[in-house]
Amino acid sequence: MCSKKKERPNLYIVGFMGTGKSSVGRLVADCLGMIFIDSDREIENSVGRTISQIFEKSGEATFRKLERDFIVEGHPNSGCVVACGGGMITQSELPELLIRKGVVVCLYASVETILQRTSNNQTRPLLNTSDPENRIKNLILEREDAYGSFNVKISTDDLDIQEVAACVSEVYSDQIKS
Repeated sequence: MCSKKKERPNLYIVGFMGTGKSSVGRLVADCLGMIFIDSDREIENSVGRTISQIFEKSGEATFRKLERDFIVEGHPNSGCVVACGGGMITQSELPELLIRKGVVVCLYASVETILQRTSNNQTRPLLNTSDPENRIKNLILEREDAYGSFNVKISTDDLDIQEVAACVSEVYSDQIKS
């Protein structure tokens, strides 16, 4: 299932925070012999601030612009597995842009799973609230249409990261054949 071809279209892994995009993306990139890029880390490195600091000092709109800039021109056009920030797809033009630029796989999980995976993580500014469970539910509802715009969706609730990575690798390989 793993292959080492060059100049293949990018694979964009999207989904809500805590669904496993970065963990799975690293494994998939290794399996496929591609470069792994985490959009959030790239943005942090480019501006010299954490996502939380960007949100706190410049606001969410500034962060969303940085995400858009990253997708438009901030990464290679091929040969990469890109773990996209969870809210990146909230920008109306970005889901379609991702689809045009490469293969897109959307990971999802239940609210309970996401809460469990994110509960001890202080680096998620959208969950810095007194009721993170309710915030997760509301954000998922707000993003439902955007996540629904992708043809390939994989639940990460009952799979370990190796199983999810195998599914994503297989989907990618099938998509680039057609």
